[in-house]
Formats: sequence, C-alpha cells, structure tokens
Amino acid sequence: MSTTPHRRTACTASGLLLTLAVSTACSTGQESSSSSAPGAPVAPVSGRIAMTYLQKQGDQEYFIGEAAGATAKAAELGVDLKVVNLGNDVNKTVSEVRSAIAQKTDGLIVVVPDPAVGPQIVQAARDAKVALLTSDDQICATGPDPAGCAPGSMVPRIGFNGEQMGIEVGKRAAEEFGRSGWNPAETRSISAWKQDVTVCTSRVKAAKAAFLNGGGTGVQNIDVATDNTPTGAQDRVAAVVTANPNVKHWVVWGCNDENVQGGVTALENAGFKADHVIGVGLGAYLACKNWGSGKPSGLRAALFINGKDVGALAVQTLYDRLKSGKEMPAEAFAPTTMVDAATFKASGVTCS
Repeated sequence: MSTTPHRRTACTASGLLLTLAVSTACSTGQESSSSSAPGAPVAPVSGRIAMTYLQKQGDQEYFIGEAAGATAKAAELGVDLKVVNLGNDVNKTVSEVRSAIAQKTDGLIVVVPDPAVGPQIVQAARDAKVALLTSDDQICATGPDPAGCAPGSMVPRIGFNGEQMGIEVGKRAAEEFGRSGWNPAETRSISAWKQDVTVCTSRVKAAKAAFLNGGGTGVQNIDVATDNTPTGAQDRVAAVVTANPNVKHWVVWGCNDENVQGGVTALENAGFKADHVIGVGLGAYLACKNWGSGKPSGLRAALFINGKDVGALAVQTLYDRLKSGKEMPAEAFAPTTMVDAATFKASGVTCS
C-alpha cells in the first residue's frame, strides 16, 4: 500500500483489545503508561493514516503471521500500511526508518534485528515527530541494552510476556522430564538463544527457573549462544553434543521454535532417538511440522504464540495514538497456549 497519507474520518476500534492483557508497567513495573516514554509530541492525524511496519526476519512464520494480522487490521481501520522485511540487517533498519520518514509516514512499528540500534531509531522518530512503537523486542532511547534502560526511556512495546512464556516452557519441560524416569546425572538441559536480545534472555531465564522448580533439580544446564535460526542452533548444539559424549538424555528449550527445532535436529543427527530427547518449543509453527509427519519426535510440546494477534494489536494501538491522541501502554501482551501433537490442530496452529 502507499505510504502517502490521505485524510478520512476515524474508524471504530475493534474488540481485539478487549481480549488482550495490557500491562501497567514498563520494564521496571513502575510506569502506568508511556507518557514519560521517549518521543516528541505527535499531533493527531485528521484524515487517512499511513504506517510503516519494519520487521526483522520477515520470512519466518511468526513474522509472516504478524504481518498478516497487521495488514488485516490496517484494512479494517482504513490505514495505509507498508510492511518491510529487514532480515537481520541493522544498517537496513536505520535506512528504512529514514526512508519511511522521508515518505511522510505518520507512525512506525519496528521489530529490531538488534536492540543496539534503538537510540538511533528513537532519535530519528523524535526529530521527525513521528509516532514510534515496537513489537516483540524492546528498545531503549538511552542505550543499546534494554536491560539497563533508565526509567521512562523504554519505547512502548506490543508482544508477549517473556517471563510468563518462559515459565510455561520450563514447567512443561519439567513435567516431561518427570515422566521420563531419566537419571539427572545422565541428563543435560540446553538453553539456546541469541544472547543480546533482552526478550530472549527473559524467556530463557524464566524457563530455567521453572524447570528447576518443577523437578529438574540435578540436571546441569548448558547455555548455547545462537543467532535464533534453526541452522544456527543446529550447528551450535551439535558442537555441545560432541563435547559431552557421556550424556544419555537431553532437554532443550530456547527463545523460539527455531532454536528448539535446530537443537532437536542436531540431537537426531547425533543418533539420539526421540525417547531420549525432550524439546519444548516456543511458537509451535515449526514444532507442528514434526507432529504432522507422524514420525516420533523429540519435540514434545510448544507454546503457541500467534503473531497475527501482535500485528493487529500493534496497528490498533498506533492508530489510537495517531487518531485520537490516546497514550500507548508501556507494554501490551497477547495470550499464549501450550500445544502438542494431540492438540495443535484444534488450537489453530499454522505450520511453516
């Protein structure tokens, strides 16, 4: 769609927001809204609104769904929406932000490949007086690491509650481990994620704690740094397996389905049968391919996160800001569901 704004009357907001949980906190749990968040004052748009949705890894199933949800919501609201796939290119992120601003976009929604680019994006939006919202990953106005962000400096975000997602993954991994009867001394758990992505770290940290609390005490954990892709995780996990030849059983979780799928594949290639592997994914869009094949899989379950909900909520949130001046919440969260081979079809999981 065109990125040149036209003018029209306001549309009625849909009921989607009523089904999604809105946090009353920023990263510290202290701020009630984004009123103190970075950004210049943005005047309401009196006519047709133009938005740009800039996504990392736009060819991944989750982000494809996110773009579809955003596009559908934009059509419903009469918004001109342009979706851009940034891949993993940080430089492209900055250039596409500047390009969108030059094309007179009214608002930006960004999923950053690297949070270090946050201050540049915030400054560009502030200078142009363009509304800025992030989805999925956090960015900070004052530094490259959202974990150390000063109060009031986090950009409003639409996504999922990373800690809660990690808890659900860790609990399910512990349940599967408890049913396995494996000797903890002969078992290792793997936490695989891109370690400079704050939301990933939050998920993995919570999964570790939940696994231990759920009965995983005695199982040594191995942290594996990846690029959040299946091939990246597969290569790194393969090296870990080679370095631990005496381990008989493996438990795998990570930031997303890509990490767990890659880890499970590496274990399969190393000769581990499905009944010696417990993988709990996050996303379910790759896990369901394993289940649909009808073959035994070490990927036992996955937390279903629906990108369509996030994309739609992001567009709705930015629309409300631009049309009526409504403050954006510091964070808004979409719901999740744990699924497995027996339940994923009924839950509406779309396989990539």
